Amino acid sequence: MNRPVCNNGGLCRIEPTMTDTERPTLPDRLAIDARSPHYNAQVLEHSIGIRFNGRERSDVEEYCISEGWIRVPAGKTVDRRGQPLLIKVKGQVEVFYKA
Repeated sequence: MNRPVCNNGGLCRIEPTMTDTERPTLPDRLAIDARSPHYNAQVLEHSIGIRFNGRERSDVEEYCISEGWIRVPAGKTVDRRGQPLLIKVKGQVEVFYKA
């Protein structure tokens, strides 16, 4: 199955869509910050959903399934480098690929 992909200039090309068999397996621990050792660009190319304590979250910066925690920004607070301060919240973590 193919889908059109267009840029802002109006140029379009046809790309094949990814199937479930072509997606990499979801790791136990994943971070979206490229400076982290748990960053994985291949996994982050796909849309990932995270359900924490039965509620889907969209503000998760890092997760660990086996230890049962996520890291989320603490409001609008930033550190001296301009990065958001993160807090660790413990609970049940479920990770899945969005369709």
